[in-house]
Amino acid sequence: MSEHSYKADFPVFEKYPGLVYLDNSATSQKPRQVIDAVVQYYREENANPLRGLYELAVKATDTYENARIAVRDFIGAASEHEIVFTRNASESLNLIAYSWGRANIREGDEILVTISEHHSNFLPWQVLAKEKGARLKFLKCTGTGEYTPDALKKALTPRTRLFCAAQISNVFGRLNPIKTFAEICHDNGTLIVCDGAQSVPHIPVNVRELGVDFLAFSGHKMLAPMGTGVLYGREELLENMPPFLYGGEMIEYVTLCGATFAELPHKFEAGTVNAGGAAGLHAAIDYISAIGFEEIEKRENALTAKLMNGMKDMPHVHVIGSDDPAEHHGIVTFTVDDVHPHDIAAILDESGIAVRAGHHCAQPLHKFLNLQSTVRASAAFYNDENDIDKFIECLETIRKRMGYNE
Repeated sequence: MSEHSYKADFPVFEKYPGLVYLDNSATSQKPRQVIDAVVQYYREENANPLRGLYELAVKATDTYENARIAVRDFIGAASEHEIVFTRNASESLNLIAYSWGRANIREGDEILVTISEHHSNFLPWQVLAKEKGARLKFLKCTGTGEYTPDALKKALTPRTRLFCAAQISNVFGRLNPIKTFAEICHDNGTLIVCDGAQSVPHIPVNVRELGVDFLAFSGHKMLAPMGTGVLYGREELLENMPPFLYGGEMIEYVTLCGATFAELPHKFEAGTVNAGGAAGLHAAIDYISAIGFEEIEKRENALTAKLMNGMKDMPHVHVIGSDDPAEHHGIVTFTVDDVHPHDIAAILDESGIAVRAGHHCAQPLHKFLNLQSTVRASAAFYNDENDIDKFIECLETIRKRMGYNE
């Protein structure tokens, strides 16, 4: 791992110099470059985008639309018309369910979802299936979180309209073969929805190479402000989908009897948009691109390996998923014998170490694995080896601090 320290770019570590932040799968910290971009927007460019003809409004519009172009290029979309701004990945996935789903799912149709999905890629389909009289089916994984192409082929039927899967699991950290899955789905006449919340910030993602029909991700997990999200959809699909929300800016013409709607992507972006957040998202993309995914993956893989190597000899610590660090992509979820995950997180917090404890919005997976809850440590490129050392040192003391002698 390179010796370069990226923490200097993150003001939070100046405020809390002893902080070991290992909750990056929940949300990332924000570099100064992103914070400055948001501040600059509100200081120098603030106006209502897309509506005014005066100079300041034009600047605000340019900031907003330039962010869309940056996202297009970042994920390899064919057109900026395929990029819809939302509040987060959850809203993006709900948009698909309520817009495409309500218009296309019929009674007796099937929706296939992997059992390890985050609730955001689970609940919208559960609600849609009940509303439409469709059947919600689940693709089960191995104990290490693997989904095989053969298992997907067997689960698909002529009635399967939609398959929903994360590119990287937020519990296992495992990378799914989405490109292969997309090919299998399309051969069956099935659309594929990909949750990219844990992949887009950490690995190169090209939607055209993957062949997905929809991709959702959140800005706040990739250094950008909260309240920024993206839905990618193939243009021909978005064209035929009705609006998700109604109001200002998403219309072309309104009468007392009806309305015609704006062109893509604006028909899905009702009301005053989050231009300041878009400025921050653009800055985050520029920051990530300047570092490069080769460096990001190299650092995060090294940190993951150090995490798991430090844990493997602890007899009462059990990592969820594969024993191979290469299959965890910065995410190490675990349990400690006889110690509740909330107690583990609280003890780590006493030493300035931030991790996540609970079911990680994946209760069906935890039930499938016969687990009530787990602890998740998730690294980002701006973490360093000292962070991991401090985490391992504290983890080794957990059981003793809870009263166990061995």
